[in-house]
Amino acid sequence: MANMPNRLKAILLMCTAVTLFAALDTAAKYLCTTTAIPVSQIVWVRFAGQVLCMALVLGPATIPKLFKTKNLTLQLTRSTLMLVTTICNFIAVTYLRLDQTLSITFLTPLIVAALAVPLLGEHIGWHRAAAIFVGFLGVLVVVRPGVSTVHPAFIAAFLSTLAYSLLIIVTRRLSEFDTSLVTLFYGTVVGTIVSAPFAISEWLWPDSISMWVLLLALGALGGGGHYLIIQAYKHAPVSAVTPFLYFELISMITLSYVVFGDQPDRWSFAGSLVIVMSGLYLIHRERIAHRESLMALEPLEQR
Repeated sequence: MANMPNRLKAILLMCTAVTLFAALDTAAKYLCTTTAIPVSQIVWVRFAGQVLCMALVLGPATIPKLFKTKNLTLQLTRSTLMLVTTICNFIAVTYLRLDQTLSITFLTPLIVAALAVPLLGEHIGWHRAAAIFVGFLGVLVVVRPGVSTVHPAFIAAFLSTLAYSLLIIVTRRLSEFDTSLVTLFYGTVVGTIVSAPFAISEWLWPDSISMWVLLLALGALGGGGHYLIIQAYKHAPVSAVTPFLYFELISMITLSYVVFGDQPDRWSFAGSLVIVMSGLYLIHRERIAHRESLMALEPLEQR
């Protein structure tokens, strides 16, 4: 079991990682709404920048080793899902408030739990089913269909979250074949290659230093966030670190207010709270289930 200093370090790494993700979405929204730079270009720079950052951090000699995978089909599937979730997310943040897109993203643990039944054959009890149901009610509070006009960008947000949930499930399977760095590298390389033709066809050269800085920062923010999450899970159990993913709500609301002057309305805040509480309860139930499974194995180990 991780000792307390390691737990605190893991929590700090996770909080820093999700803050970097919040900064990534903020930078992407700023570029999309205040400049004429197309989404395709922002997506490409985000992936290409991460590949460059990985090469600088890991060293050029390490890169060829990261192409070696034991399951190319799953790697390409995960990479496609990562590209879809990135594109849809950047489209969503262009038109919605950052706290609204993040509220939808918080559905990810609930969707993963629901999809794990048909895709991974995992059992789901009534506690987890109730948490998933309540979480989706929270989304209805945020979106309020039939009460307020539902922006089409919410569809992009839902597609991004669905793709990301499938990505997590595929990542679980890939952990049996490849290391985290190999998986992370494949996603960025495939994203860079596939998005390149679209970015080139719509390419617009930045006309200011600040635009260049924001574009170049995209890869560092995304790559840095993923790297810190990998490090966080090395220092403490998943159950101890995962709840702090929700720290991103604080980071996102703060950056959204500082940069755009946006304030979450009461409906978004209430819906986000419902989703977060559902997610935390789901994590709690999974922790209990894991503990019970370990207790069930103890008599067998003592034989």
